[in-house]
Amino acid sequence: MLDERDAAGPGRSWPTAGGDARPPVRAAGGVVWRPAGDPGPADGHARGGVLVCLVHRPRYGDWSLPKGKLERGEHPLLAAVREVAEEADVRAVPQVRLPTVRYRSEGRPKVVDYWSMRAVATGGFQPATEVDDVRWLGVDEAVRLVSYPHDAEVLAAFAALPTVTGTVTLVRHAHAGKRATWSGPDTARPLDAQGWAQAHALAPLVALSRPGRLLSASARRCVQTLDPAAALLDLPIEVDGDLDEPRPGQHPDECTLAAAARLAALAATGEPAAVCSQGKVIPGALAKLSGRPDDLTTPKGGGWLLAFAGDRLLALDRL
Repeated sequence: MLDERDAAGPGRSWPTAGGDARPPVRAAGGVVWRPAGDPGPADGHARGGVLVCLVHRPRYGDWSLPKGKLERGEHPLLAAVREVAEEADVRAVPQVRLPTVRYRSEGRPKVVDYWSMRAVATGGFQPATEVDDVRWLGVDEAVRLVSYPHDAEVLAAFAALPTVTGTVTLVRHAHAGKRATWSGPDTARPLDAQGWAQAHALAPLVALSRPGRLLSASARRCVQTLDPAAALLDLPIEVDGDLDEPRPGQHPDECTLAAAARLAALAATGEPAAVCSQGKVIPGALAKLSGRPDDLTTPKGGGWLLAFAGDRLLALDRL
């Protein structure tokens, strides 16, 4: 039986009993929210006008946040959105990573990643799931109803967040061979086979935020990295020089400031956007926006989910 009642809580875990060296079971889910005035059922009063979603599982007789196990090779964020759709009948857009929960399930360690998500539509419910009821409640009521302390802690972390006003998915171009082996202009260097595989893997992650715009630095490899996402979303790719690496003789700070300003301006519109830029631009732009000295190096084909509160970068989550 899934014994979440013994959960350690966000960021805490127990030593594995008997030296259990098995890898943990991985799962993902979300605190799904919507404004109280949005159409749909409401089972409680919302503080601050926000309702969150809980699901009931008759097998365990519990109320919990919607979540489920990752499929083989599945990215945790993709799994979180999929599981929310299947259990709660909600299409949701991820915004901010919340605390990770660790506990033991049927004697094996389990790790659950959570994101805050805004509900944007219905759909995706799977009748075979172990859910027989869904409730939309104010956060305080949800904290009182959930069956496990770790769910209450995740809800508390969600409640402490400022309102997210904009999101940007930022990726670095995928693998494009080596500059030294390319005889043409560097801006014309294309993706190689590895890069195209990375670009196709990125496409569903880019699509999760439901961007209304796709923007790319002018290098060919950057545009190509967004090609699979553009096909999936049926959107054009806009080329924007503010996302380019420094030209010969250009000071790097000029590009850093331009890219940071462009990302903030995109977030300020309130419409989600996805952006592809370059390795000499992304770390500096993120450092400028976040004010953090952390390692913000981004591997080729990697990226970030950025959440803004007004003109302030609230959170950045590695993809």
